[in-house]
Amino acid sequence: MTSLLPLAMTMGEPAGVGGELSLKAWLARRNATRPFFLIDDPGRLEALARALNLDVPIRTISRPYEATEVFSTALPVLPVFLATAAKAGHPNAANAPATIASIERAVALAQSGEAAGIVTNPIQKKVLQDAGFRHPGHTEFLAELAGVEVAMMLACPELRVVPVTIHLALADAVRALDVSGIVRAGRIAATGLQSLFGIARPRLAVAGLNPHAGEQGAMGDEEIRLIAPAIDILRRDGIEVRGPAPADTLFHPAARATYDAALCMYHDQALIPIKTIDFWGGVNITLGLPFVRTSPDHGTALDIAGTGRADAASLLAALDMADDMARRRKT
Repeated sequence: MTSLLPLAMTMGEPAGVGGELSLKAWLARRNATRPFFLIDDPGRLEALARALNLDVPIRTISRPYEATEVFSTALPVLPVFLATAAKAGHPNAANAPATIASIERAVALAQSGEAAGIVTNPIQKKVLQDAGFRHPGHTEFLAELAGVEVAMMLACPELRVVPVTIHLALADAVRALDVSGIVRAGRIAATGLQSLFGIARPRLAVAGLNPHAGEQGAMGDEEIRLIAPAIDILRRDGIEVRGPAPADTLFHPAARATYDAALCMYHDQALIPIKTIDFWGGVNITLGLPFVRTSPDHGTALDIAGTGRADAASLLAALDMADDMARRRKT
């Protein structure tokens, strides 16, 4: 079919919509240039395909290269077995080890050069944490597995955003904000824009934390104490950066045309604008990894799991973006 390495796709929360999305993604992409394989329980996927009346043949593989041979006629699956049958909409901590093992296997295959990158289906963080998982989310777990510092980017054709703090309560995010964290996120963002998006001289816009970017200290001094000094360091690094800018004027079309990515101070400051602009087409990217990683920019959707109503648009966008990035990395 192709000489390109396949992408590894993880199981995600087995009680969520990940399985349905993966089946629909294969139906939409079975003639695509770059194949993917799923690290999942083959029996679960076969039962799900029958229940949803999706004509997706499942083919078990033992090594990633086999995905290239079968992808046009069947969904290749590298087996990871659940401890108990998944019930749509009802996560079970007993299946947490399989969810985690799927991620670990995908990372190992990407690091060994057997996969061009990984595309992760959404996980149910609380269920994993109840089973002993000690990471706030995918991003932090991937950073530990790879042994590197990373930054989260959310991207769609109209906008790219990088939150400096991620999976923290808002009060904790404000307390955690510091100059070094802002600088680290800015450096990783600039490098990622160059290596993954092919932007030779990235332009960063930095959002303020407070209303009106603090209004010269009248509504908070984090812009003066933390954000402006971080911007000065990034400029000394040779990065084109401006700010701190009021967040309420940073995301309209004219403003977006002036930068390649916006550095945001906390999770929702970054995610609200991108999900408003392109809820179904947004992609989660982990910058700083030694391999490509993308994910749909939505959760497990337990409320519609098993109904057949899940929209695969974001997963398809994640596959397309992973393919583009892998090509720039020549894999």
